Amino acid sequence: MRLKEKFSELKKKKEGALIGFVTAGDPTAADTIEIAQAMIRGGIDILELGLPFSDPVADGPVIQKAGERALRAGMNPDIFFETAGKIKGIPKAVLTYYNIVLQRGLDKFCADCAKTQIDGLVIPDLPIEECEPLRSACKKHNVSLILLAAPTTPDDRLEKILEEADGFLYVVSVAGVTGARKDLSAQVKPLIKRIKKRSGDLPLAVGFGISRPEHVKEVLAAGAEGAIVGSAFEKIIEECLGDKKEMLHGLENFARELKTATTRREIGGDTHQQEGKTLK
Repeated sequence: MRLKEKFSELKKKKEGALIGFVTAGDPTAADTIEIAQAMIRGGIDILELGLPFSDPVADGPVIQKAGERALRAGMNPDIFFETAGKIKGIPKAVLTYYNIVLQRGLDKFCADCAKTQIDGLVIPDLPIEECEPLRSACKKHNVSLILLAAPTTPDDRLEKILEEADGFLYVVSVAGVTGARKDLSAQVKPLIKRIKKRSGDLPLAVGFGISRPEHVKEVLAAGAEGAIVGSAFEKIIEECLGDKKEMLHGLENFARELKTATTRREIGGDTHQQEGKTLK
């Protein structure tokens, strides 16, 4: 199933999408498969796999440490795609940095994504002005190039991003790096409202700082179609490195808790009045 199909399916079921992120290869490539399976059992709708890079400018300390562990364990693009291909059952996206894609070759990287049923590609350090070559390679291999918009994105730039975005728009909730936060940024709701005026049918998924069920409820109630949770999953892995059974149990339970928050029952029924608008 592709990303667009998943969002469509969830809309019919009156659910938002729970997108779970983990770094491939942390603590090992084999563990990543079991970790993904635990999260899928817990209810994540889409899996975002991080292909680690030595200079991850968008990542906070938890994901940075996960990437360092994965790189020390030998993770590289070849092993990444081999690992990703063994994870079945839900749509998958890869988050990595442009240097890795460029070194492998744009066409080869996108072909590898298609071969291993990776439907989406997120490149945080690739600006919209320079995305055309990669966008062409993605289109050739039927891979969605998922672009990002942040609170600091001006309207004219947002228009360009929305013209090129595919799969879903990754809405960055705060200016800064990834990381679990106690409270949802006050910038999120106005940002979703501003984007919704221009985004048409393109789903919005909010990430950076989403770490609790109440955060998931809030972004869906504000009009987003999905929530992306990364650092909170990675923290469970970090804290349970010496006990894989406990790690997998914790990941599954946390995913289940987050997924419960994506139902319309949890966020206020089939319709929800938020800032004068109806959530459908």
